[in-house]
Amino acid sequence: MRNPIFTKLLSQLPATVPFVGPETQERARGALFDARLGANESVFGPSPKAVAAMQAVSEEIWKYADPTSFELRTALAEHHSVDIDNIVVGEGIDGLLGYLARMVVQEGDDIITSDGAYPTFNYHVIGYGGILNKVPYKEDHEDLDGLLKAVINTNSKLVYFANPDNPMGTANSAEAVQGFIDLLPDTCLLALDEAYIEFAPDGISPRIDVGQSNVIRLRTFSKGYGMAGARVGYAIGAQEVILQFEKIRNHFGMNRAAQAGALAALQDQEWIEHIRDQVKHGRDQIGEIAHDNGLSIIPSVTNFVAIDCGRDSTFAKLVLSYLVAHGIFVRMPFVTPQDRCIRVSVGLEEDISLFANLLPKALSAARSGS
Repeated sequence: MRNPIFTKLLSQLPATVPFVGPETQERARGALFDARLGANESVFGPSPKAVAAMQAVSEEIWKYADPTSFELRTALAEHHSVDIDNIVVGEGIDGLLGYLARMVVQEGDDIITSDGAYPTFNYHVIGYGGILNKVPYKEDHEDLDGLLKAVINTNSKLVYFANPDNPMGTANSAEAVQGFIDLLPDTCLLALDEAYIEFAPDGISPRIDVGQSNVIRLRTFSKGYGMAGARVGYAIGAQEVILQFEKIRNHFGMNRAAQAGALAALQDQEWIEHIRDQVKHGRDQIGEIAHDNGLSIIPSVTNFVAIDCGRDSTFAKLVLSYLVAHGIFVRMPFVTPQDRCIRVSVGLEEDISLFANLLPKALSAARSGS
């Protein structure tokens, strides 16, 4: 194009995808995976009531979805004991992070996150010209003291961390997170990603206080509720913060069937209790498999487990590559020293059995350097 119409910033950005999807890897290997244990999806699926609700509304899919997600927001507000104006619904946490970056980040702004944390946040920040300042993990946990220090040193107006964390599965206590919030400057907004909170025990999530205007909490129906493909996320925050989304969000970005499914899923908390039990059992199984192979795990409060392969990233990558080549989709952290691990999502019994049978072979191949 002789006279480029694109922005100068766009010309400086790479075309990239934050995560290489399993479908891409399946096309590359010319075969489907036998077990899909890499994307932290809930293989147990959504509540049957949610499935029925989505099926029922399919006949009305010719209609646009309610651009205000009124029924879902009303139910979420009641569930969290807040006002409807404290809730915004969007296309998963990924979509909401994109809106948040658009709302806050200008070219040259210093933004704080953890090194090796959820890459989609980074993707959106860079897309608006922000400068990422990354704080290393501390003992496989998000380093709240380090993040706070980075905020103060850079005078940043946006900091992100996940609790529970991805990719390590660890969590800081509710008291530690609240302490971070209490010390955070009023001029900095905390994006607190709680995507995995449905799997976590009590004492991890601080009490929701929408009077704190510098905190926005991000939740999703993708994990515990088993609706990753529906793309339904929501944010909880002060009304003056939530109102800003209405200035820039895609009001027709929500799927009508997904809205109905999320509403039904939220109303079936018995299913969530069932899923918690299933996931805890699966985590225990993965831990036993690791132990049987002379490996240790990072204690997890999510629906995945980081297995410490006991050496460096090169060795972990060999283990991962063998598993992928032989039909099991898993992932690994991106940054040293966390990249000594592979990350395995909880699966069905047959998935876990396949992993148990293949892991010793993967370790043997890695030790031989093949």
